[in-house]
Amino acid sequence: MPKNANEKIKLILIWQMLKQDSDEDHPLSTSDIINKLYEKGYSAERKAIYDAVKLLNENGFEVLSYRDIQNKYYVVDRSFDIAELKILLDAIQAASFITEKKTEIFIDKIAALAGSNRAKLLKKNIVCFDTAKHSNENIYYNIDTIDNCILANKKVSFQYFDFGINGIRIYRKDSERYIVNPVALVFSEDKYYLVCYNDKYKNLSNYRVDRMDKVEQELNDIDPAECVKGFNVHKHKKQAFSMYGGELVDVELQIQNDIIDVVVDKFGENIKMKKIDETHSILKARVQISPTFFSWCFNLGSKLKILSPDNVVKNYIDLIKESMTFYN
Repeated sequence: MPKNANEKIKLILIWQMLKQDSDEDHPLSTSDIINKLYEKGYSAERKAIYDAVKLLNENGFEVLSYRDIQNKYYVVDRSFDIAELKILLDAIQAASFITEKKTEIFIDKIAALAGSNRAKLLKKNIVCFDTAKHSNENIYYNIDTIDNCILANKKVSFQYFDFGINGIRIYRKDSERYIVNPVALVFSEDKYYLVCYNDKYKNLSNYRVDRMDKVEQELNDIDPAECVKGFNVHKHKKQAFSMYGGELVDVELQIQNDIIDVVVDKFGENIKMKKIDETHSILKARVQISPTFFSWCFNLGSKLKILSPDNVVKNYIDLIKESMTFYN
């Protein structure tokens, strides 16, 4: 092992520069490493570089090398391969809840994981998505505060707003703070939601995290409630259409078999269906009845029919009739 702190620091720096600036296509020569150390205020002989690489390999930090005019060294073992980093970069670009400013920061950080040489190639080949980015920079702090509240078993409070003309924020309840019991953070359809309940009604509600302002942890502990027992994030996402809350109801649906893929995308691969003929099937699903559920049904047109319960069928028909009055 290195005998003094100075040698230990040089060993760390050599590993960092090999990890960051080398790969099989861009090895660092002995002279490259010596020069980079010199730029950081450290001197080293050629034999010291050889000894440092040998020590790294002996302790599980794999550095590959080959002999050219002089020894050349590189690292290929990284936490992520290029394809994985490419997927992460595309996901960041496509995510609307990540602001333009944070998108640029995340891209730099993720691309750097590939090393300095490949980072440039990754950033050159980024797919540009036609995504409308949110402007609320506080979303990251909101997520952090809410997550801390859940871990600490504390209530969370916030102001909640909608957008008016020209993007002006209009705060609900005249800017009065919401104080709720947090249950979970859920990512659904490119948005983050807080699943929670308040002390008065004790039924689950969903709030968009990007529409929250001045999120704070309260001193009071979370109050237990029946609505949380057996809560399952995956079931909740299937039951709530666009995370729009509503009465939880078992509905029976008749579908044309050519939209089975659509149904599976929504309810999951384990949804039970019963074939009634060559073109139609029936399924039962537990959903939260809401305008977004009816909108999903309407988008499928004659390919989907709500069979039961009767009150849901009636509400759907009434909504369609009400919508038609705007076009008469």
